[in-house]
Amino acid sequence: MSGVRTLELLAPARDAATGRIAVLAGADAVYIGAPAFGARAAATNSVADIAELAAFAHVYRAKVYVTMNTILYDDELERARKMVRELYKAGVDALIVQDMAYLEMELPPIALHASTQCDVRTPEKAAWLARAGFSQIVLPREFTADEIKAAREAAGVPVEVFVHGALCVSYSGDCQAGFAAMKRSANRGECPQMCRLPYEIIDSEGRAVAPAKHYLSLRDMNQSANLERLVAAGASSFKIEGRLKDARYVANVTAAYSRRLDEIVAASDGAYVRGSAGRSVCVFTPALDRTFNRGYTSYFVGKPARMASIDTPKWAGRPVGKVTSAYSAVRKSFTVEAAEVLNNGDGLGFFDKSGRYVGFRLNRAEGRRLYPASEPEGLEAGMTIYRNSDKAFFDILDAPDAGCRRTICVDIGLRAIGRERFVISASDERGCRVSLPVDCALEEARSAQEGRRREVLGKLGGTVYVLGEVDDSLGNLFVPVSVLAEARRKVISLLDANAADTYVYDRRRPGVLADDVFEGEKPLDYHWNVANSLAERFYRSHGARIGSRAIEVERPRADEFTVMSTRYCIRRELGACLRRKDEAGRLPSPCFLRNESGVYRLDFDCGQCGMKVVKINSRK
Repeated sequence: MSGVRTLELLAPARDAATGRIAVLAGADAVYIGAPAFGARAAATNSVADIAELAAFAHVYRAKVYVTMNTILYDDELERARKMVRELYKAGVDALIVQDMAYLEMELPPIALHASTQCDVRTPEKAAWLARAGFSQIVLPREFTADEIKAAREAAGVPVEVFVHGALCVSYSGDCQAGFAAMKRSANRGECPQMCRLPYEIIDSEGRAVAPAKHYLSLRDMNQSANLERLVAAGASSFKIEGRLKDARYVANVTAAYSRRLDEIVAASDGAYVRGSAGRSVCVFTPALDRTFNRGYTSYFVGKPARMASIDTPKWAGRPVGKVTSAYSAVRKSFTVEAAEVLNNGDGLGFFDKSGRYVGFRLNRAEGRRLYPASEPEGLEAGMTIYRNSDKAFFDILDAPDAGCRRTICVDIGLRAIGRERFVISASDERGCRVSLPVDCALEEARSAQEGRRREVLGKLGGTVYVLGEVDDSLGNLFVPVSVLAEARRKVISLLDANAADTYVYDRRRPGVLADDVFEGEKPLDYHWNVANSLAERFYRSHGARIGSRAIEVERPRADEFTVMSTRYCIRRELGACLRRKDEAGRLPSPCFLRNESGVYRLDFDCGQCGMKVVKINSRK
């Protein structure tokens, strides 16, 4: 890869207001749910709201991607097609989709991105998706830097990687656990978060060998320390997970990653540029450990270490002190040795003797003595106190637009045309340039004029602009303040119009996938999520055979079937690795997970250091 590469920070937006904050905090693009067919059914938005967000984002050359990444049923195809047309007219830059049905629809030339739900585990799949017409490929969270590089080189189109937020334990798009257990499909936007539930580990006789804990609940991803490696691997888009997250989270995390990307761009000697324009300034100092997380892992970009958060799927918070005296029912308080200032209204918590997380709200703090809103049962001296709701920090983030502002630098020029007219011109970092002739009798002034004119030109309040350089060749010619101010307003209005007129949209890539690409391959099974006639037509037209359709439309006939495929291994996490003789006996073989939803056998793949979770009908 040669030449200047554009780096894109992609932030989540559960609604248009959150998307606006993401852009102001430094996002180069945002992704937001469509009115339907998004993989977060609780995060839908109207076309009108999405159009408003797109118009706002495009001012900064930031993009808006809309998620329509569920699998479709036959009776939904026409509605989905019409929705794509509406979103195209609304100014959306691209759609993030999973279902190959979109490649068979008659659509406007809107760019299509292959969702992580497409389950791209190999460079070969990344390559055929690009040839099929996808403009950007969203890679699995499970990839190493080397695997990202291989997929990028094979695809030949920009690749998108997750850098922050929740981790699915299963490869995305290949989790059938929710539907198998509760008829709630992750591929239909209704994930019941099976991986966040507690399970016992049992042996083949049904005896519990490990207590109920959250063995499938992974920590959250944090690649802030690995961004240079991801850039070097060829990634172009860096995605923050969280379309259900609030504005506080989005503002804080986006601002933190935007700063890191700015540092990488500044140190690149021109090799990289950001994907949007403008400078973001926030009144808070971003801190990734002060908003929701389950503990952090770098997953496979760093050295795989502890990946799971088995004690709680919730946010414990950051440690802030030690309990020095237990709760007194008489004084309704306890004391701590705190490393940070605690505030009235903070959310605090601790792990009790059994490892259960107990949270409570702080009513009042008086020095070392804390007065909780309710009795924290199980709290003892010596326990660590965590803060998962920092009221002082959140109060700052709750300001309008989360206290963030984004500005575009504009240079303004002035030059005379004879003594009856002058020209005011404006150019900005987006590459926009306009000029306006102004009729005005120009006479010599009695005093210096340049400082006064700069002051008038700099009054850009109420716009997105800040004044950069002024090229004033009027010398000592006099221009009335009212005339200059009106000229400034008009030229800025022209600049806005020029920015809108010159915005460049991505367009859909032509499909050049060979007709025989799947010939000779085994029939596609339910893991391919073929749920409608158009998706089936796509695969068959490229040489595929359909063995079985998606589980949502054709339940597997076998008594047992795989419902999760993971690159995570419970044995490795618990120090019971089968490849280590000193550890292997710490868990039985075979072993199972059990809770109210059923029994699941764990099939371990030591060659890949992963496992499959298999739903079985008989209960142990």
